[in-house]
Amino acid sequence: MHKLMAGVTILEHELSDLRLLVERQTGILLDCPNSALAAHVAEYLETREMQSPAELLHSLRAGDRDPSFLPSFLDGVLNVNTGFFRHPGAMNTLAQYVVPQLYARKSEDGPCTLRIWSAGCATGEEAYSIAMALCDSLPNGAGNGLKERAGTPRNAGGIQDSPSPREGQSTKGQGTKDWSVHIVGTDLLPSAIEVAERGLYPQSALAGLPPASIRAAFSKIASANIQNGALEGVPGGAASGAPVGTHLLVKPRLRSLVTFNTMNLTKPVYIGRFDCIFCMDVLPHLSRPQRTALLERLHLYLEPGGYLFLSQTEKLCAPNLNFRPEVFDGYTVHRKPLAASAAYGR
Repeated sequence: MHKLMAGVTILEHELSDLRLLVERQTGILLDCPNSALAAHVAEYLETREMQSPAELLHSLRAGDRDPSFLPSFLDGVLNVNTGFFRHPGAMNTLAQYVVPQLYARKSEDGPCTLRIWSAGCATGEEAYSIAMALCDSLPNGAGNGLKERAGTPRNAGGIQDSPSPREGQSTKGQGTKDWSVHIVGTDLLPSAIEVAERGLYPQSALAGLPPASIRAAFSKIASANIQNGALEGVPGGAASGAPVGTHLLVKPRLRSLVTFNTMNLTKPVYIGRFDCIFCMDVLPHLSRPQRTALLERLHLYLEPGGYLFLSQTEKLCAPNLNFRPEVFDGYTVHRKPLAASAAYGR
């Protein structure tokens, strides 16, 4: 039994019911101690002006009526690790190994398109890291060869395909081919997606990155501008609650390559096929059946010849899937063969 507030307690079996409910609806295993979960419940009940844990459980069970309720509850209780270039081996493999492989195969076809999905992108650092790695690695440096994409509308049903890239904003690269790049970032938590869309980060978040890379990708924002809301083109502006201090804003050219949206990976909306999927540090949060089911879906969503990126501490727990491990500079990436198994689709 845990005392939450005056006259209100949460019983051990209610905490168990809460963990089970979250697992059933999201596949996520809440691995925090009961004391931490009870404290979060107390804070949430007070914020929502709810009277009891029973009322909370009832609202969570009726989540179909308000799909935002469960993500709002999970905000603050999930242990989310994120950061720019947090997995340097993966970014190096993308830039130095995967992209040249894809270009070599695609260059014989029409225009070179590259679609990458950051599944579980948290507050956007991974998606922007992917964009930075591409800009640094594609021909002639600094993103030559990239076509910017016009803004992509968001809707409740998922992510729509982006309109055609803006005319006059592309350059040739690796011979004669243009690159049309679209990076999709999705996360369960709307609050995380709001931060990602804003593209505004404290300078400390980029500590350790080369100064030249930071200058190429970010603009420094004065504290006074954050306080006064003078951030043109930044969703939310000062109302977004960005803390005051030295901050860096993703430059429009980099931001134009990325689309963000909320998504429950255990109940995904089909958003097309991808050449690369990053699903880093997501699988350990899921139950074993959900891990297998998610890997099967990711395999399906990959183009034949596409690549799945996992963190190096994660293993493929679906051995029947037709992935081929390929190692570059010590990092293992999982490739879907061009002639993929018909059992899982192509």
